Parts: sequence; C-alpha cells; structure tokens
Amino acid sequence: MTPDEQHRIFDRWIDQHKGLVFKVVHASTMTPEDRNDLFQDIAIQLWKSVPHFKGNAKESTWVFRVALNTAAVWTRRESRYRTRMESRSDLDGVIHEEVRGRNERLDWLYDEIRKLDAVNRSLMLLVLEGYSYQDVAEQLGITASNVGVKLNRLKKQLARIAEGVAQ
Repeated sequence: MTPDEQHRIFDRWIDQHKGLVFKVVHASTMTPEDRNDLFQDIAIQLWKSVPHFKGNAKESTWVFRVALNTAAVWTRRESRYRTRMESRSDLDGVIHEEVRGRNERLDWLYDEIRKLDAVNRSLMLLVLEGYSYQDVAEQLGITASNVGVKLNRLKKQLARIAEGVAQ
C-alpha cells in the first residue's frame, strides 16, 4: 500500500465514521482535554490499522473496534495515571473545574453510558449511531433478538435512573 492510498483511506474513514468515533470518545472521557487526547490516540491507531484492513468486515465495524479498543487501553492507562497523581500530596489543594456542554440531557446520557460495561456501552453507542439490530448483532457477536432484549433492559434502567434524578 502506498502512503497516498493509506492517506485516502484514512481520510475517508475519519470523514464517514467521525460520528461513531466521537460517540466512543465522549462515552469514554469526562473532560474536553481527555476527549482531545483520546481522539488523537484513536486517529493514530486508525492510521496504523489501515494497511491491516483486509475487507473481511465492514469499514464501520473496523473503525468502531479500533476506536473501542483504543478507548479501553486509554481508559486503563489514564486510570493508573490518575491514581498515581491523586496520591501525590502536593496536588491536594488543586481545584479541577469541568466545563459542561450546553446540553445537560446529552451530558447525562453519556455519563450513564460511561458507567456501562463494554458490551452494553458498545450496544448503546451503535444504536445511537443508527445501526440496525442486525448490524449491531454482527459487530457484537450476538443475535439480533438479544440486541433487542439488551436494549430494552438498558432503556428501562436509564428510565429508572432518570426518574430518581428528577425526584
């Protein structure tokens, strides 16, 4: 593969699947700085993965898996880093102010998605991206009916949480 071909494919993936990548980024991070860092990590991994893509899966599946795997590694690495940093006594007085987005409902939804396990988080992100139950099933390795059952349970869980928040 020539560098020009790699560049064309990478640009197409970013252009066509940026919404999916942004959903993974938003569901895996809490601050704008972290979102920028994770997006850059995903972009680097996508670039590196282009020559390895053989077309055995949909491009969207490939991009999603690269993004999700990169986010999982990034989250583990950041968690270890933050644990070490929080234990440093010279940082005890530092105040961190998080800048919230303008859409509080969407922020709440992503906060709740972030708390889900990897399979349910993936399922929610794919459904939010507009994938059919069959496409989600193929990407997660489960049946379409199982996607429906899991999604129904997640919706009920989110509704119960939302009711608790509203009270």
